[in-house]
Amino acid sequence: MQTSHLGIEAAEMRKRQQSQNEGTSAMSQAPGNQRPNNTCCFCWCCCCSCSCQNTTTDEIMSWSQNFDKMMKTPAGRNLFREFLRTEYSEENLLFWLACEELKMEQNKKVIEEKAKLIYEDYISILSPKEVSLDSRVREVINRNLLDPNPHMYEDAQLQIYTLMHRDSFPRFLNSPIYKSLVESIGSTSES
Repeated sequence: MQTSHLGIEAAEMRKRQQSQNEGTSAMSQAPGNQRPNNTCCFCWCCCCSCSCQNTTTDEIMSWSQNFDKMMKTPAGRNLFREFLRTEYSEENLLFWLACEELKMEQNKKVIEEKAKLIYEDYISILSPKEVSLDSRVREVINRNLLDPNPHMYEDAQLQIYTLMHRDSFPRFLNSPIYKSLVESIGSTSES
């Protein structure tokens, strides 16, 4: 009974991840990288649950100076995710977010299941969403899989966070996605 319950939870978690990926893929399908018709605001996401309406101009401008600050805001992460999608590296942010979610878990069975799903989705060489990790970190993860804990992916998460910060973030700041946002808030504040 317990095993089938965990299997159902795992299936539901995968469905949620897929629906998040599908629900936010409208931008990728929009011709010419234009905002799709169903966007609710300037952050180019495809839902009204985003927090961009509560994001200040100063906060958006501060993202260019502080990657950590951007990553702490849902609107910043959404915009950065949109950019990563254009570079076919969205899995880096999805992995980082999955690790953040795992860290908050306290139920041992759920930790085991989430740890396994993260491994299958982002660490396994068979996964189409495999993130790039060095062999030392992979060895640590493989050892930790024997007794999963909420912090078992911290080294890998740090490696991916650093990769996004050093590699993707500078390109994000020069991307049409971020520049359009800055222009739109500049024209809004002038009105």
